[in-house]
Amino acid sequence: MSIEQARRFIEHVHVDDDFRARVLAEADVERRMQLIRSEGFDCTAEEIAAALVALSSAVIEGTAAAWFAPPEPAHHDEPWNSFSHPN
Repeated sequence: MSIEQARRFIEHVHVDDDFRARVLAEADVERRMQLIRSEGFDCTAEEIAAALVALSSAVIEGTAAAWFAPPEPAHHDEPWNSFSHPN
């Protein structure tokens, strides 16, 4: 069992609507985990929770970094004074 398998499971849930619906339809945690394992994901509920926390933290850190990063200067192919007047 591994965190990597839990991450793969989370990624799969995000891209496969049918799989996500089947997982979410199962209210019993043990049956849900049996379904997850039957699809080839060898992980525990605790590993899935840990992977979700790690992914959430990474998203939050990335968002914060982007939010507080200084703006990049504008890049132009030509200097402002090289543009010709249309007339």
